[in-house]
Amino acid sequence: MDATQKHEALPDAAPERREGMRLLARATLAELVGAWEAITDRPDVAPVRGPETGLVMVRGRIGGGGDAFNLGEATVSRATVRLASGEIGHGQMLGTDKERARLAAIFDALFQTERYRSAIEALHRLIAARIDAEDRRKAEETAATRVDFFTMVRGDD
Repeated sequence: MDATQKHEALPDAAPERREGMRLLARATLAELVGAWEAITDRPDVAPVRGPETGLVMVRGRIGGGGDAFNLGEATVSRATVRLASGEIGHGQMLGTDKERARLAAIFDALFQTERYRSAIEALHRLIAARIDAEDRRKAEETAATRVDFFTMVRGDD
């Protein structure tokens, strides 16, 4: 079965997979290792590329619509794996943690299978809940330091 046939089997999976890859990129190593160890019947996984670490150029635009410019470089780790059943998974994230990239690629590949999909969706929910809690905590800390400035007009010019 080639990649085209797999994509046709799950035609609406592209946005879900993209969201899953976004969450896996922000997962902690402990979350990924815990989820991998929780799978009792692990499939055979073969590396296709990496894991490897390198630099990517980050580009930006002034005001979101101006001319593009090089903002700087960011360190990124990535990996590509293939399951014995043929699914290919990709993992990429900021930083130098190659094991996280490898595990993210494995979970991306597992997400494409019906057998493991519900377990991977549960992992996605776990990661999303942690990210939401961190975002709420950061917003609360920021709100506590907020100062409301106002100007009093005395009537003098």
